[in-house]
Parts: sequence; structure tokens; C-alpha cells
Amino acid sequence: MLVLLLLHLIAGVLAPVLVRWWGRQAFLALALVPAAGFGWVLSRLGPVLAGEELRETVPWIPALDLDVALRLDALALTFAALVTGIGALVLVYCARYFAPDEEGTGRFAGCLTAFAGSMLGLVLADDLFLLYVFWELTTVFSFLLIGGSGRRLAARRAASQALILTTAGGLAMLVGLILIGQASGSFLLSEVVAGPGSGPAMVTGTALVLVGAVTKSAMVPFHFWLPAAMEAPTPVSAYLHAAAMVKAGIYLVARLAPGFADVPGWRPVVLGLGLATMLLGGYRALRQNDLKLLLAFGTVSQLGFLLVLVGGGSRELAAAGLAMTVAHALFKSTLFLTVGVVDHATGTRDLRKLSGLGRRLPVLAGVGLLAGASMAGVPPMFGFVGKEAAFTALWEGGLPSRAAAVFELTGLVLGSVLTAAYTLRFLWGAFARKPGVPETAVEHAPGALFLAAPAVLALTGLVAGPASPLLAPLVTEYADTLPLLAPEYEKLALWHGLQPALALSAVTLLGGAALFAARKPVHRLQRRVAVGASADEGYWNVVQAVDRLSVLVTGTTQRGSLPAYLGTILVAVLALPGTLLLTRAPWPGEWRAWDTPVQAVVGVVVVTAAALTLRIHQRLSAVLVVGVTGYGIAVLFALQGAPDLALTQFLVETLTLVVFVLVLRKLPKDITERHRPRERAVRGVIAVAVGAFMATVGAVALSARTATPVSEAWPGPAYDFGGGKNIVNVTLVDIRAWDTLGEISLLVVAATGVASLVFLRRRTGGVDRVDRAQLTQRRERPRRAPRDRWLAATATLDPARRSVVLEVVTRILFHTIVVFSLYLLFSGHNEPGGGFAGGLVAGLALVLRYLAGGRYELGEAAPVAPGLLLGGGLLFAGGTGVAGLLLGAGVLQTAILQTTLPVFGDVKLVTSLFFDVGVYLIVVGLVLDVLRSLGAELDRQEDQEDPVELAPGEVVLR
Repeated sequence: MLVLLLLHLIAGVLAPVLVRWWGRQAFLALALVPAAGFGWVLSRLGPVLAGEELRETVPWIPALDLDVALRLDALALTFAALVTGIGALVLVYCARYFAPDEEGTGRFAGCLTAFAGSMLGLVLADDLFLLYVFWELTTVFSFLLIGGSGRRLAARRAASQALILTTAGGLAMLVGLILIGQASGSFLLSEVVAGPGSGPAMVTGTALVLVGAVTKSAMVPFHFWLPAAMEAPTPVSAYLHAAAMVKAGIYLVARLAPGFADVPGWRPVVLGLGLATMLLGGYRALRQNDLKLLLAFGTVSQLGFLLVLVGGGSRELAAAGLAMTVAHALFKSTLFLTVGVVDHATGTRDLRKLSGLGRRLPVLAGVGLLAGASMAGVPPMFGFVGKEAAFTALWEGGLPSRAAAVFELTGLVLGSVLTAAYTLRFLWGAFARKPGVPETAVEHAPGALFLAAPAVLALTGLVAGPASPLLAPLVTEYADTLPLLAPEYEKLALWHGLQPALALSAVTLLGGAALFAARKPVHRLQRRVAVGASADEGYWNVVQAVDRLSVLVTGTTQRGSLPAYLGTILVAVLALPGTLLLTRAPWPGEWRAWDTPVQAVVGVVVVTAAALTLRIHQRLSAVLVVGVTGYGIAVLFALQGAPDLALTQFLVETLTLVVFVLVLRKLPKDITERHRPRERAVRGVIAVAVGAFMATVGAVALSARTATPVSEAWPGPAYDFGGGKNIVNVTLVDIRAWDTLGEISLLVVAATGVASLVFLRRRTGGVDRVDRAQLTQRRERPRRAPRDRWLAATATLDPARRSVVLEVVTRILFHTIVVFSLYLLFSGHNEPGGGFAGGLVAGLALVLRYLAGGRYELGEAAPVAPGLLLGGGLLFAGGTGVAGLLLGAGVLQTAILQTTLPVFGDVKLVTSLFFDVGVYLIVVGLVLDVLRSLGAELDRQEDQEDPVELAPGEVVLR
């Protein structure tokens, strides 16, 4: 099972490449993946029918006791067969649906294949958290598939609507799954269903899980996202919105029903929402003129029907529900694919403009007729078998309450009348010849491959009806997990003789035909009683209200005053944690001012520098004085025996000063803003109070420790397992490697985002060549930047900006600093240093080069895009996790390689060094991004007419 999921992942990743190579024919190759899954699922049919459950468990995060737990039983096999079988046919259909050179086909192919794998993982998952992961993956991929290329506003709105609703439901479901798991004492789905817990947590968790299920399956009042999602291409509608994604909620209810049907609130929610959805969807379908929208509202109606059946909590209803689920997937995906062929052949889906298409496309009309007959419940189609089983189950008392069974049966019969009516409307609108409407011309006749998928699905629905006794064992295997409430259980079959269910089926067909025959009066009646409000409008009204509220709150609180923002934050800190500190904190029994008098001297310097900051009027001087406080903290680190912290603090403080200096170029020299004495006094009080609070927190935290620090046991394991003597570095790249990976990922995102705000033009992120023709048109005398030497400031800098001393110092120190940065990188595992410190040192070398030679010299010093360094470093650091696995270690665990080489002797190499190399590249890329955004880009914005002419091959920043 895990292999199947990995195959879908690989196929999804390779899909864009395959489409680029083979065009739309690549869909045929991609279809082999779900087809192989379908074959494997069918091969497991025998063991599953014999009562076996196939299980696979692979450790995922052992520390959190999380596993990739997969299970295949009768219910999972049924849904897996639908996901893989219909998925393969839809991919074959795509090979003719898309134009040979249509843009975005590769992206679509990858997303659709990945979605198929996500849906397959959802129905196979036996772990609650794994189920949630796949649940949200289907949400993400459906968002990408509905939105398409993002160029159409309607598609973007529909995609965002589906994403917001289903994600909100998914988050509610996550909370519910946690509550259910805690109440049941297990997070395995099979164990939770077998032994559900009890109590308020169980009831609340069940309600929250149902919220996720009804949003995913488009139940009232969340039904409106499904018709809106018809903006997606037809293959998406046929697969996600008929056979796969919307079935996720149905699957979850069916999976939980054996253990949860008797939980308080389950049946009222499931039966009430299901019936309301069926009636509302059927009523709305009668009003639609777009064939896809008609089928979309029909899908909403049928999903309500399915929810009633699978959530009723009885053996007979469960069997009918599973049979109807298969029938619905077959006929509804067929009908959506049929609409796609109609649209492709005629260029329209408006049933008012279509006429006589049945005569021009007889094969397609036959396919649509078979699928429509199954949807309406006409024998001998499989849809008739499922509908009659549902009627029989409720007629014979498939619910604990007889009154509830009668009520639901009445509603389902009425909903089925609507189903038959909109089915006739669909067939008439798509294929019938209409008086007064000219016959529709077929511009693109569909080929055999284009018709293959809908034809196979339609014929399957036809064959499955008479062959329903062969499917009965699979349905029974799942249905046996629920209690039998009726006097006896009736197996699936096409003919059960003359019985009430048959009469009810006849009533639905005759009623639907009558309703269709009176379609004009019905349409006038619908227009007369139309309700002005709708759920879709209500959703957008809520979204707009939230937007307006956010604007109001932002306008009220965000006044552009940094002192006000900072003061609010600090006062909150004093009011909440400060109060707790004063009232409940364990105070130290002994106070010690310092360990050595040098600490006191440094403290006096830091406090003096902080006080001087308030009196200085020039921004640059104030920044330099603030830097003294940072360097003072670094000295305190060094005095306390933390050389790594001290080194990092020194380097970060230096780089921070550089950033401040670069930013200050765009600000006035003097601090002209002065506030009244009262305001200055209030800020002074807050500053002193926060300083005292933080000092007290430090003292209390140190004195509150009673247990032995875990770090005391780290030196031995750090060397034995991490291969290094520098505990700090080993902790960062081995013991807490996952934390470090997350932090550098955040660093990459922040660097990219902040730098992008500075670039006014489209950002290339790298270097670009100067247009020599534009330079030669300038009347000013060009200056040439020679390539045979570096740091040629005479050609790139204005004489007023040059510093000969700085140029000489740069010539002497640049290479030495770079070599020192590499030394810190390679020695950091045993001595103070590491990738972060080494990257900062290398970055400062680039800072020195930029200050001495300007932006052109920076381009010569680092002719590489910062994005390449950031992304490459992140990829390099993350790739060490794979390297550890290949060497027999855990993910991101250090593997030690030792050997003896000629001349070098004994050589010891740890794989965490490569993780540190990734960190080194990221830090260098960060500094380079800062210099190119806050430095070079601001230089260019100030000097758009730079007269510098470059030699052939010279590069400048862009």
C-alpha cells in the first residue's frame, strides 16, 4: 500500500516533465499508476472477502509515537477501487480533453495525479493524524486544480471559497479527532471505532468531526462551494466532485458509523442535514441551464442521499449506502465526462442552445442515456439496485425510531422524484431536438479515445445492475459491522419481486416524468417563490464583513507610531507576566551581583551606553551607541564561558550595525522628532520597569532550577554519537537538527520576503549585463571598469565616496576573512564556530568589499543570485537527512565516517558537516540579499543615470 502512495508521489513530481516531453500523451503514461493501483486492489479482493484485513505500519515520528499505519478492509477496498479505477479513466480522458499545446497542462497533470494519491492515502489511513494529513492534502490539491492557472477571477474565487470552507472544517475535525483519540485511549482508527470512549469529550469530538465531514461533502449549509467549483476543468469535476474528494466526508461517516451511530447527536445531524441537502440540491438542479451546474446541484442532492444511508447506523442502510456510493461514482463521473465532450464538440454547455445533438453524436447520447438512467434509478442499472435497497431498508425499519424511518423514507422518495426530473432535464437539454432552436453544429467530433472513459463507466453501471449479487459479498462484509435493526436483511439483487420498494421506485420515476413534463409551470413557480438570500451570498457577505472589520481594527490600532506599538507590547508584558512574577514566583534565597568585577565594569558600560542613546540627536551616533550594548552582552557571554554565543553575538551585532547604516541612508541625519516631557517620562518609566523585569526573570529562572540540567549529560553522547567536542554545534546540527532546519527555513522565507519589498522593478535575484548601446548614447564621458583586477573603485565610485584606506585594508583582509570563515565552518564541530558563524564572517567580507568598491564591486565579488545560495543551502541542509538514512542512521542524525588515507593518516568525517555547509550558504545568501536590496538596489534607485560603461563581459546588479 505504501508503494502505491509513493508511486503516485513520484508520478506527480514527474508529470510536468513528461508533459513537456510527450505533450498530452503523457496522461496515458500517468494513467498507468492508478491503473496499477486498481489492479492491486482487485487482487486483494479474495482475502478481504474472507474477512482478512491487510495492514502496513511504518514508523514515522517514533518520538511522538506516530506511524504511517495503513489498513485495507471491505470499506477501504471499495473506495480505493473507485479512486484508482475512475482516476485512471479520467487521466485517459485528459489525453484528448486538453489541446496539444495548452498552457498549464503539466501543472494540471501533476496536481491531479498527486490528488489521486492523496485520496487513496485518505481511504487507506488507519491513524487519525495520518488521515488528517491526507484529508488536508486533498484540500490543497483541489484548490490548485479548481483555481487552474489563476488568470480567471471566477476560478480564483471558487478555489479560495472551497479552500476556506473545507480547511475550516478540517481544522474543526482535527480538534475532534484529538478529543476522540484521548477519550478512546487510542489514535488508531480501527481501535477507536471498535471501542469508542464516552463522556462530554467524546460527544464534542464527534460533533467536530461531523463538521469536517459535512463541509467536505458539501452538505447544507456549506453546499454552495461545490457548484461554484464547476469553474474547474471537466476532468476535475468528474473526479474530485463526483467520485473522489466529495466522497471523503461520506467515507469518514461510513467509517465511524459502526462505533459512533449511537453517540448523542449523531443521527439527528446526519439524517437531518442529509435529507435537507438532498431536497435543496434537487430543487436547485431544476433551475439550472448550464449542464455542469445542473449536475453539480444534482451531486449535492445525491451526497445528501448518501449521508443518510451511510450514517443511519444500521446494517441494511449501510449496505444500501455502499452500493449507492459505487453507483453514484459511476453515473455521475460519466455524466460530467459527457458534458466535457459536449462542450468540446460544440463550444457550449447551455441547454437552451443545444438541439439535436443526440442524432449527431449517437454514441455519446447512448452513454449519457445509460448514466442518466442509473442516476434516475431505472432498471436494470446499478443505480436502481442501490435506490431500491435504500427504500427497502427504511420501509422495514432501518432506524431505531419507526417515525424517523417513515419521515426519512418520505423525504428520500420526494428527493428521488426531483432526481428523476432533473435527469430528464439533463438528457433533454443535452441531446433532444428542441422546437425553435437550430440544430447544434459539431465543430470537433470526439474520437474513440475521448469517448472511451465515459463509455466504460456507463457500461460498468449497466453490467453492475444484473451482476449486483456478485458485489453483495463485498457490501455485506462492511455492513456486518453494524447492527441489524430490520426483521431481516435483504441482499443486493436486481429483482426482489413485487414489493413496496418497487412501487416507490415507480412513484419516483412517474413523479419525475410528470415534474419534467410540467417544467414550464414549475419554472414560473420557482421564479415566483424565489428567495432573495442564498448561502453563497451569505458567505461572501461574511467575508466582506470580516474584511471591513479588519480594516476598522487596523485603522484604529495601527497608527504608524513605533513608540506606541512598542509601548503597548511592553506594558502588556509588565501587566501579565510581571504580575505573576511578583505574586507567585519563587524568589532566590541568595542574591549575587557578579562572579567577577569585570562583569560589573561591562554592566556599567552597557547601562551608560543605553543612557547616552537617549541624549544623542544624530541617528548614526545613536545606532553606534546601541551597538555598544550588544557588544557588551557578547563580552558577558565570553566571561561566562560561552565562546560560541559570544562569537555569534559579536558577528550578529556587527551585521546589524551594517544593516542599520544602510537603512539610515534613506533617513534624515538628525532625530528631529521631540516629545513632551510627560511622554518622555512615561517611556522612561516603562523602559526601566521592563529592564528590571527582565533582570528579575533571569535571576528567578536561575534560582528556580531544582533538577539536574540535561546538558550535563551531553558531552559524552555529543562526542560518541555526534562525533564532535563542541556541544553547542553538535546540538544545533544533530540533537536539535529538526529545530535548526525549521529555523533556517524561516530565515530563507524572511530574507526573501523582506528583500523583495525593496525591489521596485521585477526582481531577477541575480546579476544582469548592461546594455552597451544605451550607455554609448549618453553624452557623458564613460568610465571603464577593467576586468583584469578587482576593487577598481576609481572606475565605479564617485571620487567623493572613495576611501583609499578602506580600499587598501580590503585588499589585504578580504581573502583572509574568507579563509577564516571556512576555518570556522570546518572547525566548528570541535572548536567554537560552525556554519552560522562562518557564514556571518564571509558575509562581513562581502560587506567590506561593497563598502570599498560599491555595487559594481559587489557584483564582481559575488556574481551569483542570493536566491540560489538560499535555496541551495536549504536543499543541501535538508539533503543531509537522506544521507543519514543511506548510511544507516536516522533522519538528520550524524553518521561518522572514519578511514586512513596516505599522507593524511586517520581521517574522521561527520555528515553533520554538510548540514553546517547548508547553514553557511544560507547565511551568506542572507547577507548578500541584504546588501543587494538595502545597498545596491537603493544605490541604483538614487542613480538611475549611472555613466559607468563596462568592459565586455562586465556584470552589474539588477
